[in-house]
Amino acid sequence: MRKLSYAKALREALCIEMDRDERVILLGEDIAAYGGSFKVTDGLLAQYGAERVRDTPISENTIVGLATGAALMGLRPVAEIMFMDFIGLAVDQIVNHAAKFHYMYGGQKAVPIVVRTPAGGGRGYGPTHSQSLEAWFMHSPGLKVACPATPADAKGLLLSAMRDDNPVLFVENKLLYGVQDEVPEGDYTVPFGQARIAREGTDLTIVTYSRMVGESVVAADALEQQHGISAAVIDLRTLCPLDMDTVTESVSATGRCLIVAEDYQTAGVAAEIGFQVIERAFEYLDAPLRRVCGLDVPIPCARGLEEIVLPTRSRIATAAFELATF
Repeated sequence: MRKLSYAKALREALCIEMDRDERVILLGEDIAAYGGSFKVTDGLLAQYGAERVRDTPISENTIVGLATGAALMGLRPVAEIMFMDFIGLAVDQIVNHAAKFHYMYGGQKAVPIVVRTPAGGGRGYGPTHSQSLEAWFMHSPGLKVACPATPADAKGLLLSAMRDDNPVLFVENKLLYGVQDEVPEGDYTVPFGQARIAREGTDLTIVTYSRMVGESVVAADALEQQHGISAAVIDLRTLCPLDMDTVTESVSATGRCLIVAEDYQTAGVAAEIGFQVIERAFEYLDAPLRRVCGLDVPIPCARGLEEIVLPTRSRIATAAFELATF
């Protein structure tokens, strides 16, 4: 099978859907002539024209508001927020409008928008360009949240998102854009709410998503080679809906659960997953839950300090070893 980068897989999904459905339009800062900050939309202006690939003002609230209004009028917009850190400026439009209109109008109106945004650290961009804020939006009913970890899932989940009649927040980790892996050709979708077993294991379960899937698999491989400990790694793929059935089945079999997330630890994604594990599989646990998350501090610019603040494969491996030998 051919290999594509994560960014090119996303672009391929956009092209497939724009070819298939003329209602799909793209909106965002510098996405047209410049091709986007991370070049996901590079070349799409020439291919589809300025009516369907539109540069917007530097106003996140306006971008999502325009997308929401266009969706209510029958279009299927894909809006890009240049950095997830800026999404706070659009929270009102996302949470109070896009996520609620279907309910408020008694099901008469759908809001089929996708809000794409790059998240995460590792590039030395500092505290206002490096955050992972997906936990904010898990708290908002009516909104779906996708966090693909591989190029194949980036393409398949984005196609699913663009065909969904609900608003979808599509979170893309910045360090994954250049990662290459096998991607099927043609049109295919990856369903929301269906986790992927990224690695089989018998001694503990690592539950994670986005870039931390790859880091967790590397950590698990090292753990098995060095200590003979077998760790399963579950890639959640989507946070809303959340596939807790797959998580529960694995944790019930291994008896141990480590949750890895790049976002802040306090009230983060790991906290929700951990509590649901307790609710569903407490009687199967042979050890306390563990989590490896970003530290509760602003993310530094200095690369050495950034490595201390963000989860690393070393931190994951250490926590997994301690949990497995508890």
